[in-house]
Amino acid sequence: MAKVVEEKRVVTIVFAGDSGDGIQLTGTQFTNTSALFGNDVSTFPNYPAEIRAPQGTVAGVSGFQLQFGSVEVYTAGDICDVLVAMNAAAFKVNLPRLKKSGTIIINTDGFNAKDLRLAGYESSPLEDKSLEDYRTISIDVTKLTAAALVDSGLGKKEVERSRNMFVLGFLYYMYNREIAPTEKFIKEKFAKAPHLIDANIKVLKAGYNFGDTSETFTSRYNVKAAKLPVGTYRNIMGNQATALGLVAASQKAGLDLFYGSYPITPASDILHELSKHKNFGVKTFQAEDEIAAVCSTIGASFGGELGVTASSGPGIALKGEAIGLAVMLELPMVVINVQRGGPSTGLPTKTEQADLMQAMYGRNGEAPMPVISASSPSDCFDAAFEACRIAIEHMTPVFFLSDGYMANGSEPWKFPTTDELKEIKVVHAKERKQDDPEFLPYKRDERLVREWALPGTKGLEHRIGGIEKEWDTGNISYNPENHERMVKVRAAKVARIADSIPLQTIDSGADSGKVLVLGWGSTYGVIKTALKECLEEGLEVSHAHLRYIEPFPKNLGEIIKKFDKVLIPEMNNGQLVKIIRDKFLVDAKGLNKIKGIPFSTPEIVLAIKELAHA
Repeated sequence: MAKVVEEKRVVTIVFAGDSGDGIQLTGTQFTNTSALFGNDVSTFPNYPAEIRAPQGTVAGVSGFQLQFGSVEVYTAGDICDVLVAMNAAAFKVNLPRLKKSGTIIINTDGFNAKDLRLAGYESSPLEDKSLEDYRTISIDVTKLTAAALVDSGLGKKEVERSRNMFVLGFLYYMYNREIAPTEKFIKEKFAKAPHLIDANIKVLKAGYNFGDTSETFTSRYNVKAAKLPVGTYRNIMGNQATALGLVAASQKAGLDLFYGSYPITPASDILHELSKHKNFGVKTFQAEDEIAAVCSTIGASFGGELGVTASSGPGIALKGEAIGLAVMLELPMVVINVQRGGPSTGLPTKTEQADLMQAMYGRNGEAPMPVISASSPSDCFDAAFEACRIAIEHMTPVFFLSDGYMANGSEPWKFPTTDELKEIKVVHAKERKQDDPEFLPYKRDERLVREWALPGTKGLEHRIGGIEKEWDTGNISYNPENHERMVKVRAAKVARIADSIPLQTIDSGADSGKVLVLGWGSTYGVIKTALKECLEEGLEVSHAHLRYIEPFPKNLGEIIKKFDKVLIPEMNNGQLVKIIRDKFLVDAKGLNKIKGIPFSTPEIVLAIKELAHA
């Protein structure tokens, strides 16, 4: 039967199954194929918190949400058009996210008596009337995969691991996608196991052909390529973009990059990516603990390299004393916090923005640091690059904030050429000759920045360590007046960074009006989407998004004063809102969500309307 092709502007799909069903790989392959086709894409992987939760349970569900379109998309979507459920637990967890009249693709083999019991169902939702509002496509994926591989010689477990390829092939047919990119991926992934190449490609084609030959649906869908600015693009995840931003900064500065870290979710992929770039002078060190990781990074910075360390909130807490040492030494270093749900171990695979106060104030004593935040997966490149520039040019450790949503999410990235990147100026203290004046390690320029003295350079010997330094000389000092003077000057140095960063701009809306939505971090996409909806309805609302949080851009206060009300959405219990109230004495209103999942567009829209009409 010939199938009608319907045009769609935007489609949101949720892939869901057990943590061993290859859900992340399936979602990633569909994403990459759509990106290669030219769609704008945004993704949100959702991992189970336990390393290996009991199979078939709600706790073990792994999800991958993808929005792709022929227009610009800024989030992974709010409600989905299609839900792919590999078992009953995945169905139960994700059904509330499916729109009415949406499509459910169900693996019927995942709805046997055991799976229903583990998911907490007393009866099968496939057999009652609970799915009347949806379009249900029931496929015994396990049986059809086994049939495709009947002569493969593979065992039952290996056959079942290929089920995700059947679903992927089926969706490729449904959305008029080529299977060639995934065939190439399979050949590269299983290059040393030809029998797995044959098996996975056979199942991929079986799923595609099932969509073609069965009468499962009468319509196929087409999502045209998006009209993006001209350039060379690749699909990129936030952690990958962060790693490449660090490499680009080290190359621009002419410095080797040292990355010291201890594995922790969701920051570990930065280490994985950087380890691939030794040809660019990148040294990666997996330390035995968080303290060793940060101390080795301080040593690398002292030795003249671009030192970078990364973790999530719990690891940053362990690094706290050593980060204070870097503040005292005034060395260039980047500290990356890929935020997750807390406190303590908290929600290790879920996203949150709850470490802003930790970045601002989470060290003993007065230890101010610049704080930079990315706003999307691709923006992690620019923000990481900028964090490195500030660290090097202002001789200070810098906090770079990402989070789980950005780190694991992906979107198309138009990557820049070398000429498009800012210059990074490195100033090393020069060796002292016999008649030169004595080297003063804490003598400062007009920006209050001291010189970077490399060990082994003649005449630059000076004291190091965490005890307070004397003004200019760097000798140990317990003098009360000197201590206050040094504390004040370190704070002033950070404040003067505002002279070298861009002024704040309005992202959407007018320069003044009733409501300003002020955001930071990964809330960018959902705020952008909400603003578009509100502006189309004629609401007087604008959006500004912060990259520089410490110090703020010099004109931020002026912008805030041009609006009657300020709304600050955050995935925490109200942190930036406290800082804005303190700094600018405005009655900013917080919109807070602490559920381990991002805001939805309707949540932001509702808060804007309530504030606009209050």
